[in-house]
Amino acid sequence: MFRGNNPRTCLNRLCACPVYAKDMPAPDHRINVLRVLNFLRSSTKKLAATKARTTLCIDRFLAMAKEFFGTDGIRGVPGTPPLDDATLYATGRSLGAYLKREHGAAHVLIGMDTRESGPHIASLLAAGLTQAGATVAFAGVISTPGVACLVRQNDFQAGVVISASHNPFQDNGVKLFSHAGMKFPDAVEEELELDILTHRGDAVPKRLARLVADESLDAEYLAFLRKRFIPGAKLTGFRIVLDCANGAAFKLGPELFRSLGADVVAMGVSPDGRNINAGCGSLNLEGLQKRVVAEKARLGVAFDGDADRALFVCESGKIVNGDGVLLAVARYLKSQNKLKGDRVVATSMSNLGLERVLARENIALARAAVGDRYVLEEMLRSGNVLGGEQSGHIIFLDDSPAGDGLLTAAKIASLVSMHGKIESLVEGFKDYPQLIVNVKVRSKPPLETLPEVSRALAEAQSALGDNGRVVLRYSGTEQLARVMVEAEHEADVHRFSQSLANALRSSIGA
Repeated sequence: MFRGNNPRTCLNRLCACPVYAKDMPAPDHRINVLRVLNFLRSSTKKLAATKARTTLCIDRFLAMAKEFFGTDGIRGVPGTPPLDDATLYATGRSLGAYLKREHGAAHVLIGMDTRESGPHIASLLAAGLTQAGATVAFAGVISTPGVACLVRQNDFQAGVVISASHNPFQDNGVKLFSHAGMKFPDAVEEELELDILTHRGDAVPKRLARLVADESLDAEYLAFLRKRFIPGAKLTGFRIVLDCANGAAFKLGPELFRSLGADVVAMGVSPDGRNINAGCGSLNLEGLQKRVVAEKARLGVAFDGDADRALFVCESGKIVNGDGVLLAVARYLKSQNKLKGDRVVATSMSNLGLERVLARENIALARAAVGDRYVLEEMLRSGNVLGGEQSGHIIFLDDSPAGDGLLTAAKIASLVSMHGKIESLVEGFKDYPQLIVNVKVRSKPPLETLPEVSRALAEAQSALGDNGRVVLRYSGTEQLARVMVEAEHEADVHRFSQSLANALRSSIGA
C-alpha cells in the first residue's frame, strides 16, 4: 500500500474505495488512522541502514505526508491553493475550533512580514478565527520569533505568522505557534488539516474587517530582547550595519540597537510590499559586505524576510554563517560553565569543520534533521541549550525556544563588544569545501528507491570515506531535491555533487 504513496494518499484511497468506505471512521477519527499509517511508514523507512557519513533524509515523512503543512507551515502563492481565500478562512476556523476544544478559550495573536499579500491573508484568518469564537489581536509587521515570544509571555493560546521567510514577495505562508512559543507538533497539524478540508467549502465573508496593529506589542518584544544582551557588553559607539531585507526587522532592528547606544547604519529598511529579500538580506550578502568595509563597522548583520535567522559579516568583509555562530557561542557558554552536557545541536547540513573544531575542545556535535523544529526537538530531548542551522537559525533555549535573528544579533554583538573582532571568536574553524545543488523534481519518492541515485551515492561514499559527507533530502517547502557534498578537496565536491544531481534529474527531474 505504501509503495510510491504517502500515508495521506493511502488514507484518501481507503476512504474512496467502495470495499472499505462503509467501514472507515468519521472524519473526526481519521486522524488516528493517519497517525498509524505515518508511524508504519516512518518505521519501515528507518529500517534502511545508511553509512555513517551519508545522510538520506528519510526519517521525516510526517511533514511530507501532510497536504497543507510543510516543514515551515503552509506555503504557496496567494490566491492559489493552499493560500486561496477558502482555505485560509477554513484554516482560521479550524484553529479557533481546536483551541476552544483544547483550552476552553481561543485568544490568538497575528503578525506578518511586509509582503503586499499579508493584510488580506491576515483578515481572512481573523475572520475564520472569529467565526469559531476566538478573539484576535494584531501585531502588524513583526518578526516570526517576535510573535512566538509575545504568545509565550501573554495569555494567547496561539500565534499566527504570515510570512514566506526568505522567499520572494510573490510567495507567502502561514506559520502556527502554540502558547509555548513553539510550532505545533505534527499530530496537531494533521488534526487541523482534516478540519480544514471539512470547512473548505464554507462561504467566505464578502466583507473582511481591516485589522489595526497594537503598537505596544513591538515595545514589549524589544524590552524582552534588550534584557537578553550579555551582561558586561557595552554598545555605546559600536558601529553596526544592519541589512533588514526590507522585511519584518526593518523597524525593530535599528530601534533595538539604537536604544542600546550603537551607531547603526541601516540597509533594507524601505519595504514597499514587493522588495522583501530582493537583492538584500541573508541570501544576498554582497551589499552588506561592501557596506561594512566602507563604513569601517565592527560588525554587519543580515536578516531574512521574517527575521528568524541572522548571518554576520566581519570588519574585513568575511562572512560568518550559522556554524560560526554556534562555535562562538559554544565557546563562550563553556567558558561560563553554561553549556549543558558540553553538546551543541546542529543539522545534517552543518559543516564537518564545525564538528572537528568542537571535538578538539571536547564539545560534542549532535545532528538533527534539517529544520529548526527538529533542532528544537533534539534540544528538548537531550537538555541542551544551544542549537541551530548553518543558515542562521539559532536557538538559545535558556532565552527562547524560537530561532530569533534579532536575539542572535544581540548575542554576537555582545561578544564582539567584549572580546574584539568576530574573527577571533571563530578562530581555528576550517570550513570544508561544501556545495549545495538544488534539483527541481516532479515527484518525491523515497530516495533509496531510485537505483541510479543509489549507485551515484555509493560511489561518492566509497571515495570520500570519513573525509567528507553527502546529504540528500527533499525540500519541505518547495518541489526540490537538495544535494549537499563536502570534502577536503574542491574537485571531489564538484564531481560528486554533479553526479548526484544528474542522477536525480535523470530519475525524477521536472
